[in-house]
Amino acid sequence: MNKPIPFHELRRALVIKLRHHGDVLLTSPVLSVLKAQVPQCRIDTLVYADTAPMLAGHPALDEIHTIDRRWKQLGIIGQAAAEWHLLKQLRARQYDLVIHLTEHRRGAWLTRLLAPRFSVAPKIPKRGRFWRNSFSHHYHLDNRGLRHVVEYNLDALRALGIHPAVEQRKLVMVPGFDAETRVTELMRSHELAPKGFIHLHPTSRWLFKCWPAGKTAALMDALHAQGHRLVLTAAPDAKETGLIAEIKAKTQTPFIDLCGRLSLKELAALTAQARLFIGVDSAPMHIAAAMGTPTVALFGPSGDKEWGPWQVPHRVVTTDHTCRPCGQDGCGGGKISDCLVTLPMEQVLKAANELLS
Repeated sequence: MNKPIPFHELRRALVIKLRHHGDVLLTSPVLSVLKAQVPQCRIDTLVYADTAPMLAGHPALDEIHTIDRRWKQLGIIGQAAAEWHLLKQLRARQYDLVIHLTEHRRGAWLTRLLAPRFSVAPKIPKRGRFWRNSFSHHYHLDNRGLRHVVEYNLDALRALGIHPAVEQRKLVMVPGFDAETRVTELMRSHELAPKGFIHLHPTSRWLFKCWPAGKTAALMDALHAQGHRLVLTAAPDAKETGLIAEIKAKTQTPFIDLCGRLSLKELAALTAQARLFIGVDSAPMHIAAAMGTPTVALFGPSGDKEWGPWQVPHRVVTTDHTCRPCGQDGCGGGKISDCLVTLPMEQVLKAANELLS
C-alpha cells in the first residue's frame, strides 16, 4: 500500500527517464502535472545527453542532468570519474522525491544513493527485494498495450496521490529563439509560408518501421498534383539518408530537402509551421504532436495505442494484419515489415486529405 505524501513539504524532485528521444518527450506531461499541482517544488530531470533537447526549455523544469553514452569510451577510470561527478551534482540538490519512469536498474541504485524521503518506480516483481525496497512507492507497469505511454508515465504520479487534469497532460517541447530564427530564415529562402506546406519525415533509425520508398514517392506525387508544397526531413544517419536517396530516385516531384540539416529543436520549429505532418512511428511524429500539428502516422509492428500521436488531430494508418502490433524488428526478425510493405498509398492519401479538409 502506497502511503500518503505531504506534498506541501516537497521542495525538490528528480524525474529519471533514460530512454530514446520520443520516450523522453512523452514524459513532459509528468513535469507539467507535478509543477501545476505542487507549485513550490523545483523539478530536475536525468536523461541521456543526446535526448536533453526534448525537454530543454520546459517551463516546469529547473535543471537537466545528463548521462553521456560516450562515457564508456573514456575507459574504466574516466567513466568512473564522470559518474562520480554526476552523483555529487545530484546529491548536492538534496531531493525530497525521485520519480523513476523506466525499469532501468540505474534508477534503483541512484535512488538508494540519493536517499530521498519519497520515491516511485514501476512495480517489477521479478527484480526482487533490492528493487522493491529501493523505492517508497510503486506503480503498475501494464504491458498489454491498451493505454498510451503518456498515461503509463502519469501513473507514477497517481501512485503518489497526484491525479492529473486532462488539460495538464499535453506534450511540451520548446523550440527556442535560435531554432525558430533559423527556421524562419530557411522558410524565407525557400519562399515557404506558415501553414503553406506539408512536412514529411518518412524515416526512422529503425527501418523496419518505415514505408517503402516507392510508396512514399507515389504519395508525394499525389500531394504535389493537388497543389501542395512538400518539405522532407530525415536524420543524418546513413541508413536514413539511404532511404531518402531511394525516394528521390522514384519521384520527379519538386520538394524542399532539409534532410540531415536540422537539429531536434529546429525540427520542432519547422513542423510547428507545417499545415500537416506525415511520418512513421518515430520521435519526429511525437514532436509534431507536441507542436500541435495535425499528424498522419503510419504504424506497422509497433503499437499505435501506446505510441500514437498524443492529443492532436491525427489519423493512424495501418493494415489489418492479425499479427500486429508484434513489436518485432520486421517479420521473422528480417527487418522488413509486411504490414507496412502492403499498406496502400491511397489509404495514406485519404487520411491526409481528411486532415487537410
